[in-house]
Amino acid sequence: MWERERKRKKRLVIGSIAGIMLLLAAVYFGMAFYFNSHFFFRTKINGWKVGGMSLEEAEGKVGEGVQDYLLTVFDRDGEKHHIYGQDIACEYVPDGSVEKFLKGQNPFRWIVAVFQPEKEDVPVTMKYKEELISDAVGKMDCFQKENIVEPENAEIKLGDDGYYIEPEEMGTHMVFESVLEKVKQAVSDGDSEVSLTDEDYVNPEFTKESAQVKDAMERIEKYENAEINYEIKDYEEKLTKEKIRGFIQTGENYSVSLKEDEIEKYVQNLASTYNTYADVRPFKTSSGDTVEIGGGDYGWIVNKPGEAEQIKADLEAGKPVSREPVYSQRPFVEGKDDIGNTYIEIDYTKQHLWYYENGSLVAETDVVTGNISRNNGSPDGVFKIVYKESPAVLKGEDYESDVTYFMPFAYNVGIHDASWRNGKFGGSIYKSSGSHGCINAPLEVATILYEKVKVGTPVVAYYREPVELTAENAKISNAYSYVDPEAKKEEGTEG
Repeated sequence: MWERERKRKKRLVIGSIAGIMLLLAAVYFGMAFYFNSHFFFRTKINGWKVGGMSLEEAEGKVGEGVQDYLLTVFDRDGEKHHIYGQDIACEYVPDGSVEKFLKGQNPFRWIVAVFQPEKEDVPVTMKYKEELISDAVGKMDCFQKENIVEPENAEIKLGDDGYYIEPEEMGTHMVFESVLEKVKQAVSDGDSEVSLTDEDYVNPEFTKESAQVKDAMERIEKYENAEINYEIKDYEEKLTKEKIRGFIQTGENYSVSLKEDEIEKYVQNLASTYNTYADVRPFKTSSGDTVEIGGGDYGWIVNKPGEAEQIKADLEAGKPVSREPVYSQRPFVEGKDDIGNTYIEIDYTKQHLWYYENGSLVAETDVVTGNISRNNGSPDGVFKIVYKESPAVLKGEDYESDVTYFMPFAYNVGIHDASWRNGKFGGSIYKSSGSHGCINAPLEVATILYEKVKVGTPVVAYYREPVELTAENAKISNAYSYVDPEAKKEEGTEG
């Protein structure tokens, strides 16, 4: 009896346990079935509680925030601009992310999820009204006319310290179509912010890093480096970097060229400063006094076209150089006193000639010069011995004379012996019985001069009283006292 009771109780216990197990299994599998289409309790999507919700309910919850949607647009300067969801009629359009999250949920792990809540962030993809989003973008501050700064290309400018590159101005002019497309994409993806880059702007065509700009600066620097140190005795003259800058001009598309007119002005100034050709200068005579004498064809002459071309060539070469100016004529000696201490001096008034060599008197003599009464006065000025000839035949319109030595210095006027003078020189012979312009000298002195004097030796010839020379040789030789006969006639008529 007792044994039967014990067995009955045992069967009841086992049955109860089995019943409980079946009940628990039914609950577990029932919940698993439920969570096959519902989210686990305590699950959050984008911060929203969706535990126990179906797919549709959860997507509805996720989409609740669309009405408060705000897209922040960052321009390239970091400034913020905003697009509001309500202004573009945003609506949430599920992209399958919530469904994918649900399908990835293992329903048999629902008990674990009670202690380990699930969290997920999904994009809030949206649709909008096309006409509204375009209008919203257009109303952004950055597209208002008063806020738009146009881009500016980098510029090459000349400042106090030389040429430099003024950096480009990037500006704030955005490309509407580009910005609109980025905003559309961001809204469609449900993004909360989007950053604009250089590709969304109207940018300068040329920046300080552009090859054209760098090439232009290199060319300018090359010109500036080509300083010229002129080798002119007793003077200091330098074409400096500062002066060179005045020769440089920049043009469209960063072209760099030289201002030829400015180079020519500089060369003209160079010639005006250093040319001594025909300069009026003080000359200390052998008599001890000082006379003013100019004219003639002696002295330095800067070859202006040649020097201008050489300057351009030096600048193109881009390296500093030391050189002489390009001359078309050089005097017998260099320096400020280009007559030096080797020269022939002729005093027409005193009818006397001296020859000095290295400061020492080598020869002197009385002479007979051009016949003043017949308008054949000898040319005055500073000249040079052009050539020497022995023997020579002197020819004119009405004469032909044989001489042993001939040393011309002013066109066809020169120093020569004159045997027909029978040893009579000096005094006032020249006033009535002078030559056609040449300087008649005794044979013995002419011989010394011919032997000693070199071609190029200066000849300083002067009158001590005012004279008017109208002969052709005076005109051609640029005589100091030359007067144009026609001009003189006009003056007489006016008087």
